[in-house]
Amino acid sequence: MSDRQTRRAYVGSFTAAGGPGVVSAELDPGSGALTVLAATDAVADPSYLAHSPATGLLYAVSETSEGAVAAFRVSGDRPELLGPPVPVGAAAPTHLALHDGHLVTANYGSGSVTAVRVQADGSLAPAPAAVLRHEGSGPHPQRQQGPHAHQVVSDPSGRWVVSVDLGTDSVRVCALGDTGLTLHREVALRPGSGPRQLAFHPRGDLAYVLNELAPTLTVCAWDAAEGSLKPLAETPVLVGAPDGDAYPSAVVVAPDGRFLWTATRGADVLSVFALDRAGDARLLTTVPCGGRWPRDLALDPSGRFLYAANEHSGDVTWFTVDPETGLPRRAGAVDLPAASCVVFG
Repeated sequence: MSDRQTRRAYVGSFTAAGGPGVVSAELDPGSGALTVLAATDAVADPSYLAHSPATGLLYAVSETSEGAVAAFRVSGDRPELLGPPVPVGAAAPTHLALHDGHLVTANYGSGSVTAVRVQADGSLAPAPAAVLRHEGSGPHPQRQQGPHAHQVVSDPSGRWVVSVDLGTDSVRVCALGDTGLTLHREVALRPGSGPRQLAFHPRGDLAYVLNELAPTLTVCAWDAAEGSLKPLAETPVLVGAPDGDAYPSAVVVAPDGRFLWTATRGADVLSVFALDRAGDARLLTTVPCGGRWPRDLALDPSGRFLYAANEHSGDVTWFTVDPETGLPRRAGAVDLPAASCVVFG
């Protein structure tokens, strides 16, 4: 990866709420500051992005009722759409990940996972290679009437596709092969917890599931050889009982595995956890997120800076991370209406 590429960040935003679409920004490696370069609204509601080091391209979901994904060239300042958006055969894709030559999406509206083949030049095949629908429901009367896949990631071994479903209180482990996406194992979490996002420990044997409907973090053991996830413990992400609505949104783990951070909307805070050698998570404190409704949280490649995409206040705030305590200190912000995610390339 070139030195120039390491200094780029990309921000997704909701165009329906006044966001500029896909935004490119320069990242100052010394201060963590972002400087907006250009934006494109070629795709509606590109709420989540993924950068491919292999192709140098940027990929985005279109979180609409029709549901689509798109590829962008990012060699210049302004992201350029590479071919027409590709339908995912599902509604409201909220997250995506690159896995084994495919772009895989979690489709919240339809409660499914879709795989679209990435072609040799990095462009997307014109139709989905596979769509796997989740089944089930949960006890929450409004949010869990059916499946709502919220996130999809490739596990550290690169063997499994892991999807987190808020509507069914479960995490699904899937295989992607010649026959498409197949369910390998479904792991139940506490009923009503509403899992939203998962992050793996850099060691590869633990995973942390952030629950939206109950503001908690579930620590899990992960066995890549078996494709097995085992819940071990659940801990609150807030100090004391929530004061009003509290909806956790994002979780990231430090590259050295010593700390973990979560974002919670409503409470509008970032939570700081210390991780011990066994992977147990101990809540240290919370700090203000720098805005309102932090939808996403991201670490830059160096692990020195933490970024909160604050959707309702319309900004991305960055923090310097104390390497000894894990505590984030607000360092700056840039205005970005309806910001929804931050990724680096």
